[in-house]
Amino acid sequence: MPRPLIGITTYVEESTRYGVWDVPTSLVPTGYYELVQAAGGTAVLLPPDEPGSAAEVLSRLDGLVVAGGPDVDPVRYGAERHPRTGAPATKRDEWELALIGAALAAGMPVLGICRGMQALNVALGGTLIQHIDGHAVAPGVMSWHPVRPVPQTRYAALVPEEAEVPTYHHQAVDRLGRGLIASAHAVDGTVEAIELPDAAHWVLGVQWHPERDKDTRVMASLIEAASLTSAARV
Repeated sequence: MPRPLIGITTYVEESTRYGVWDVPTSLVPTGYYELVQAAGGTAVLLPPDEPGSAAEVLSRLDGLVVAGGPDVDPVRYGAERHPRTGAPATKRDEWELALIGAALAAGMPVLGICRGMQALNVALGGTLIQHIDGHAVAPGVMSWHPVRPVPQTRYAALVPEEAEVPTYHHQAVDRLGRGLIASAHAVDGTVEAIELPDAAHWVLGVQWHPERDKDTRVMASLIEAASLTSAARV
């Protein structure tokens, strides 16, 4: 059985320097695809594309990881912009929300990481808290804090203990999207994981950065679910 193909969203930086070049670049930190590989999958990087092509792109894949990054534009969930909210990333919002919608419609396994979790919540009609303190200690520096699983959730079945996780965010889930439940919290009550409780459809979002950790349990579960997608597609 071939390893399942897991698409990972990437994002565009308009000025990226390497060698003698300074050019726009579509990129994602190496930890994302290394985590997919370590968990038994094959990583496929997905640069931004036309939203209308999302279903076609996903038809060739077995699972989707929506990566971290800048704030989701509050216009996507009908809110006024907070002074601390970052500049809009319109093309990224359009592309990733289209991918999430197409993946959910197809029953494809989905893992949202940090921004990806927030985008998942927004895609299902939820809202975000546009600024919280204490979950990003300094620019470019990961902090660690414990998260507590909610009993009898998918996440708790994967990670039943309180776990220290790497975190870097200033926004969080507010109102949960359609069908979603919270499956982990920080000590301060911040929602740290969300999921669809449908046992037949693997959909999970985590607010932290598992690609910066050595714990592969969450990703390995996505790969296992994607293997079933792969077998069905063959």
